[in-house]
Amino acid sequence: MQPTQHTCTVPRTARYYTLGALGPATREVWFVLHGYGQLARYFLQRFEPIADESRLIVAPEGASRFYLDVPSYTRVGASWMTRDDREHDIADQQQYLNAVYSQVLPQGLPTGVRLVVLGFSQGTATAWRWVCAAPALPVSALVLWAGSIPLEAAPEGRLAGVDLQLYLGDADDIIPRPKAEAYLAQLAAAGIRPAVTWYAGGHTVPESALVALANGLAH
Repeated sequence: MQPTQHTCTVPRTARYYTLGALGPATREVWFVLHGYGQLARYFLQRFEPIADESRLIVAPEGASRFYLDVPSYTRVGASWMTRDDREHDIADQQQYLNAVYSQVLPQGLPTGVRLVVLGFSQGTATAWRWVCAAPALPVSALVLWAGSIPLEAAPEGRLAGVDLQLYLGDADDIIPRPKAEAYLAQLAAAGIRPAVTWYAGGHTVPESALVALANGLAH
């Protein structure tokens, strides 16, 4: 006899962190999605160099937390999903991100304010799926950093007018350059052609590259 899978939907508490506040001087709202094994409050520290009164930065956290250092059980990380029961995880994470967006911006994105979505490492796939699944989300720029885009078809025309950027490290041991080049060829074959920036560094978000990105988006 084989076991039968069942599901039930339950409310749960998720958390997110912010740098800055929405106000008259706000010109950009950034949603930044962390990588595998990170926590949002620490990932958000990477963005302190670009935090000012013109920019509200929001860091949601993946719903699955786990110990990184078994058996000492002192360090905790978070994940957006695994390959197990992935379709439910994808749907749940998109509902969660929509809920965070609605809580941060209950009146919607103010006129004249740009929305930037940035995903790092595992967060790139989450960012991509969220933007593609939310056609009403007024995204100005989608920045995918040191991660891969899931080769799932975006809705026709969804990314029209969206500044799609891909950041890759020239010393990334997770995505070494030969692997990255092959990946870019896959994207091109799928008709996905982001603006590609190679930064000096590994699997991280270097301050110099982040500041250059922020300055470029602000002009």
